[in-house]
Amino acid sequence: MFSKIMVPVDLRHEEQLTKSLDVVAKLAKVYGSKVVFVGVSLAAPTEISRNPEEYKAKLALFTQEQSDLHNIDAESHPIFSVDPTADLNKKLLDAIDEIGADLILMATHIPNVSDYIFANHGNYISDHADISVFLVRG
Repeated sequence: MFSKIMVPVDLRHEEQLTKSLDVVAKLAKVYGSKVVFVGVSLAAPTEISRNPEEYKAKLALFTQEQSDLHNIDAESHPIFSVDPTADLNKKLLDAIDEIGADLILMATHIPNVSDYIFANHGNYISDHADISVFLVRG
């Protein structure tokens, strides 16, 4: 049913991804899907990496750890942006076609007051993607 599952990840909040990582691993095993972990970062230094090469290496390490832990076929897809906060939704939508994903699985949070003023990324992606989107709370 799903051959390639795109999973946006924020390496700054890796501890909050556990539930969604477990769900994607189970789906990947059931459908024999490849999982593509997508990370969007600045090319400039951040708290995660000093440069694009270091970010690519950290995302690749994260991907390998998930692949080994869950015994899934996975690859990483780093994306760089001048302003990830402003560009994140567009970059993620563009990545769908770049990697040929047929499902997006995203971690999300329980809605709060600010979500009524500022749309969260999961809602935006589910409203604008032309493929299925699976939002995992928690």
